[in-house]
Amino acid sequence: CMKMKYIYLLLILVFPLKVLRAQPVDSPPGVVINHIPANLDRFIGSPSICILPDGNYIVSHDEFGPTSTEFKSAITRIYVSVDKGKSWKRISQINGQFWSTLFYLNGALYIIGTNKHHGNLVLRRSDDYGKTWTIPYDGKNGLLLEGEYHTAPTPVLIHKGRIWRAVEYATARTTKWGERYSAMVVSAPLNSDLMNAGNWTRTNHLYYNPDYLNGSFQAWLEGNVVATPSGEVVDVLRVQVPKGHKEVMALVKVNLSGDSVSFASSDFYDMPGAAKKFTIRYDTVTQRYWSLVNEVPDSLQQISPNSVRNMVTLVSSLDLKKWKRHKVVLFHPDHLRHGFQYVDWLFEKNDIIFVSRTAYDDNTGGAKNNHDANFITFHRIENFRAMTAD
Repeated sequence: CMKMKYIYLLLILVFPLKVLRAQPVDSPPGVVINHIPANLDRFIGSPSICILPDGNYIVSHDEFGPTSTEFKSAITRIYVSVDKGKSWKRISQINGQFWSTLFYLNGALYIIGTNKHHGNLVLRRSDDYGKTWTIPYDGKNGLLLEGEYHTAPTPVLIHKGRIWRAVEYATARTTKWGERYSAMVVSAPLNSDLMNAGNWTRTNHLYYNPDYLNGSFQAWLEGNVVATPSGEVVDVLRVQVPKGHKEVMALVKVNLSGDSVSFASSDFYDMPGAAKKFTIRYDTVTQRYWSLVNEVPDSLQQISPNSVRNMVTLVSSLDLKKWKRHKVVLFHPDHLRHGFQYVDWLFEKNDIIFVSRTAYDDNTGGAKNNHDANFITFHRIENFRAMTAD
């Protein structure tokens, strides 16, 4: 009898402890880099990925939402993986960095974006692989443009002895979302001090035009600077269109001197997923441009394409104008509270590695909606060149 009492007391002590322990997070596809429960009213945004010379991966993301500091001095967190993406460790936090892209150049790691939601365009450098970062306090130390600018984790381009980056001027005629964004590009000589704003050239900016697409044009933003097969530079932009309209991207021409951009109203081209942010990169092996896009499933064609983010499709193009579907790599049947979006990716030998701003189920009730992501996740597509069209 005494033995049974001891066993009973032991059960009382042990099992409550188990109940109080944090339950494991319901895992979305891929490897979870970070998770923020939706009830904190802070959400994960702007994933970016970079491969360091030693083979380690660096990833960044920012935070947005009601309890974030996105409108004052945004927070970006930096993570490293030393085992090819199997596990991740946070190594630093940057205060005053938003909508940013990581890149490695000339022996240093850089991050370029704004300092807040619609803020200054800033560049920071890290000489210790992301552990510490410079502060962009003036024009000689990374404060590239003052004013209100918009961007996303889209690529930098190294071409014709210059580094190029797309950005949108966000104070043009109006402060209304979409209509406020004007397409533009900044660039600098590769052999210059990139932290010095005086070495960067800014193009003119192209205003929103409500007459484009026969009146269906609602915005262009989050441009990708890409070199064309003929060696020209273009800015390929996401285009906002109403429900029922096919998804298209805009192809803006950039002068090789880096001081001007131009656009013809005929330079809209069909592209799956082009109403959401995408990253385009060129593969010298296949001589194709590749992207991971939020394609709209057939069953959701009558919904505004901007709001459909539950499917990621691998696509490619020979000329940036005609796109071919290859493989659906992520999908969830619910489009309201699940999303794999703002995908940033890189080639690694025969694979593609990518990070996703992921809205998914967890043990606190899941994501608030498909836009307000509660995870950042890492993924790998093996032997992507062997994939054939579905």
